[in-house]
Amino acid sequence: MSSSAPKRRLDVRQQTPQRVAGKRAAQRRRSRVRSFTPTPAMAGAFALILAAFGSAVIGGNTDDNSLQADKYQTVNQSYTGPGQAASQVDVSRSIDRATLDRQAKQQADQMRLAQQSLAKKVDKSADEFKANQWIIPVTGYNLTARFGQRSGLWSTVHTGLDFAGPSGSTIVAVAGGTVVSADYEGAYGNRTVIQLDDNSGTTIWYCHQSRFGVKVGDKVGPGDTIGYTGSTGNVTGPHLHLEVHPGGGAAVDPIPQLEAHGVTP
Repeated sequence: MSSSAPKRRLDVRQQTPQRVAGKRAAQRRRSRVRSFTPTPAMAGAFALILAAFGSAVIGGNTDDNSLQADKYQTVNQSYTGPGQAASQVDVSRSIDRATLDRQAKQQADQMRLAQQSLAKKVDKSADEFKANQWIIPVTGYNLTARFGQRSGLWSTVHTGLDFAGPSGSTIVAVAGGTVVSADYEGAYGNRTVIQLDDNSGTTIWYCHQSRFGVKVGDKVGPGDTIGYTGSTGNVTGPHLHLEVHPGGGAAVDPIPQLEAHGVTP
C-alpha cells in the first residue's frame, strides 16, 4: 500500500469512552457560562457589598487619630469626672484594678505636691511684697517741718519729717520689721525704733509718742499699730517726728525714701 494514500479519520464509534465523556463535560461547562445572566436582586446585593467595603476603607483612612483594629483602646475611660469614683471607670482585660488605683494615687500625690509648691511660692512672694511695702504712718496730719530745716527749736538742722495732728492719733508701722527699741529718749520723747525686714539694716524712728503700742522684740507689718501721737520730749505741740536711717547709720530725708516705695506724704 502506498504511503501517500489519504488517512482515514477515526470514527466516533472507535473513540474511547473516557475521551467522549470529557468532551461532553466541557460542552456542559461552556453552556453554563454562556447562559449566566445576573438577576436584579443579585445586582442589588452586589452593590450593597461594594458600598460597605468602600465605606470601611475610606472611613479607616480619613481620621489619623482614630483607633485601628490593632490599636484597640485598652481603657475605655482614663479619667474620673466630678462626682465619679475610680471604681466607676471601665477597665479592660489588659489593665487591672490595682494598676488603676496605684496610678490614681500617684496623680493625687502629684497634685498635692504641686499645690504645696504653689502655696510656698505665693507665701514667699507675699512676704517679699510685705517686706518692701511702705505706707504713710498717720492720717489727719499736716507737715510742719521737713528734713534739713534750721530753727532755734533744734540744736542742729532738723533730721526728720514732722506730721502734726491731734494727740492720741494712731501711729502705724511704715514698713515691716522688728522692734529694737521702745523707750524714752530725751529730746525725742517716747521713741520706737524698728529695723526693717528687707535685710538692709535700715531703721525707722517714731518719736514724741504719748504712749507705746509695741515692745522690744515684736514683729510688725506695714500698717500695724505701734503707738500714739503725743508731745513728749522737745516739742511745741503734738506730732510724729519720723526719721529714716539707712543701714542703721545717719538720718536721711524721709521723703525720697517714702516716694521710692510708692508713698507720697
